[in-house]
Amino acid sequence: MKHHSRVPLLFVVILTILIFVINLSAPANLNFNLLNPSTLKPMPIHFQYSGIPFITKLRDLSFRLGLDLQGGSSITLRANMNGIPADERDSALASAQDVIEKRINFYGVTEPTVQTEKVNNDYRILVDIPGISDVKQAVSLVGKTAKMTFWEGSGNFPASQSAQIATESAMLDLKAGRPVGVTQAVGENPEETDLSGSDLKEAAVTFDTSGQPQVQLTFTADGAKKFADITSNNVGKIVAIALDQQVIEAPRVQQPIVGGNAVITGNFTTQQANDLAIQLNAGALPVSLTVLQEQAIGATLGKSSLEASLIAGVLGFLVIIIFMTVLYGRLGIIASAALIIYSMTVLSLFRLIPVTLTLAGIAGFILSVGIAVDANILIFERMKEELRRGRTLSNSIDLGFSRAWPSIRDSNVSSLITSAILFYFGTSIIRGFAVTLALGILVSMFSAIFVTKTFLQVFYRKG
Repeated sequence: MKHHSRVPLLFVVILTILIFVINLSAPANLNFNLLNPSTLKPMPIHFQYSGIPFITKLRDLSFRLGLDLQGGSSITLRANMNGIPADERDSALASAQDVIEKRINFYGVTEPTVQTEKVNNDYRILVDIPGISDVKQAVSLVGKTAKMTFWEGSGNFPASQSAQIATESAMLDLKAGRPVGVTQAVGENPEETDLSGSDLKEAAVTFDTSGQPQVQLTFTADGAKKFADITSNNVGKIVAIALDQQVIEAPRVQQPIVGGNAVITGNFTTQQANDLAIQLNAGALPVSLTVLQEQAIGATLGKSSLEASLIAGVLGFLVIIIFMTVLYGRLGIIASAALIIYSMTVLSLFRLIPVTLTLAGIAGFILSVGIAVDANILIFERMKEELRRGRTLSNSIDLGFSRAWPSIRDSNVSSLITSAILFYFGTSIIRGFAVTLALGILVSMFSAIFVTKTFLQVFYRKG
């Protein structure tokens, strides 16, 4: 009795989830052509939905499209490791990767993919930049070596630190060829010192006596002398550190620092301190990059591929619903309703996480729909067996789910293991397929065991 009293509550929870995912899973703006069966001519389909206002104001919930769907540029770079010790080459490659990512993000490109690849002694960086179809612009964007500089100022800060003043000073820095934010950091008339990334020997993450992460700087002999002079002349003032024409840190000098060692402190997390150390090492370990391959991927190809995938997915979904309804009747209709909730939930997760969708990723999602249907078929066949044995419908539902669960669990776990292997060893495209497939499998288990069972208990609990 207590078990059945919980069913209406679970049903209300599912309806609440459904209302939420409908507002997240519907595309904000969808345009594609669908073939009209009667005229055999393309029929334009336009769908637009803004979603829940307060959610859309918090963050952008539009689908993230990969390079193959949005178009852009793909570049393969080779890192020249001549003159860099063998034990420092991996660190140098990671530094170059971080600099490229930072540069692309600074220019406002969303969802770039920057990966490193090592084959024997060949070090490469693979860069995919969605939205930039001009290959020359893309190469110019990523092909320069980062430069680290130190800046000092007069100490006369602007009277107001408002957003307007900050924006004006940033524009002045850009026009004057200075790092963005240096005027706000050190005051009026910022001057570049003769200390640079070439004077930095190493940057490493350490921890103070309280366990707070910090970044330890070690300079060369010449760099130590320069740093001592700079800190002696700027006691009580701020010295800004800029990487790739952008200020990354602006510590205040408490006392002259001699000996060639310095510490950058702040409210760092361990990851933030590690990222800063990598950025600083990028200036200490410059890697020259050579373009091996460059390719522009047109958005037209991506759009046509996306339209074909959407049409295939919709048609496949309709065929599954018809198949389940014909084969299982009312049970099939309930399973189809659960399948719709499943699809909306997965699409909502794609937008919330967010997941960058590629053609391979869409294929993984469509495949997971078939896996979700397979779970329902196992459950319904078990229910039929129990009904043939003379069980009541209510008992058949409970026994069908409990006895089908081991098979569903084992098959889905094996698929999740396969997805994990594909993600770990695969390239970016294969990883996208693995991520969407794994998410779909996890949600399908929830849909089959929780949603479908609750629907059956609500509509058949008197059986």
